[in-house]
Amino acid sequence: MATLRQLEYLVTVVETGSFTQAAELLHVTQPALSHQIRALETSLGGPLLERLPRAVRLTPLGRAVLPHARAALNDAQRLHAAARRVAGLDGGELEVATVYSVSLGILPPVLRAWRRRHPEVRIRLREYPHTVRLEEAMIAGQADLAIGPAPARWEGPVRDLGVEEFVVVLPPDDPLAAHPGPVALSALADRDWVHFAPGNGLAELLDRSCADAGFQPRVAVRAEQTSAAPLLAAAGLGPALVPASIIPSGFDGVALRADPPVRRTLTAYTRTRPDPLTTAFAELLAFGVGPGGRLGGLDQGCDLLGRPPGPWTRPAR
Repeated sequence: MATLRQLEYLVTVVETGSFTQAAELLHVTQPALSHQIRALETSLGGPLLERLPRAVRLTPLGRAVLPHARAALNDAQRLHAAARRVAGLDGGELEVATVYSVSLGILPPVLRAWRRRHPEVRIRLREYPHTVRLEEAMIAGQADLAIGPAPARWEGPVRDLGVEEFVVVLPPDDPLAAHPGPVALSALADRDWVHFAPGNGLAELLDRSCADAGFQPRVAVRAEQTSAAPLLAAAGLGPALVPASIIPSGFDGVALRADPPVRRTLTAYTRTRPDPLTTAFAELLAFGVGPGGRLGGLDQGCDLLGRPPGPWTRPAR
């Protein structure tokens, strides 16, 4: 059976690319390190590392094992942090992972409220451009809690948070901006759009929404930073489709609801049963921090069917 120490040795050798450097970092002798790696290889049934003259390379078995080794080490850190929190030994740290648009719009007021309520708990925020990257980070155990669109084929606990609405951003002098009602995406089929970089999940959402409206959006410019899209649209480079929550205060452009509406359900999810502190953070997300239950553009208090946010579902097996 592999031990956490052996997995730590494997990960350190891979990250340093050298048995000598790994031994120095781990404060062990090189023979002792080599012995533990050989013991791990025996336990797992084959060589994990190929020793080259000036480098170390993973074998196919090693490449398969490495993500699980890293996840196991991260889980061990989570375990100790959770134990310290529950035992009240210190404030601890809560690691939260999310996609760019959520960290721009929905999270700031939540983090502000959390700071007021739990000043002793540090928050470490990890941000990703795409929900697939977010899920991969959670599988690898890189955070306590993920916040983003509903994950595909997730086996751990999941909690619906609410529905996020997208708006079409136009410059104030656009003819369509004079009408306060929703704007049909099909009415913008002949426009050049403010699009997103290919690795950004909002690029796929825009393409899918336009396809549903019967056209493929032409690209005027691709924004690497999600926050730049509404500013570029307000400057007249083309319409943009963005979450309502990321529209900054004092915005010079016009934000109109799309017809038909473009929405997505946001969720919180974890790899294992959430501890009380993680649950408290999810509660703050699900039910809002102020009167009326609206928080940063997320329609709190109901899902697409008008139901209140539900409890954790799909518990880890």
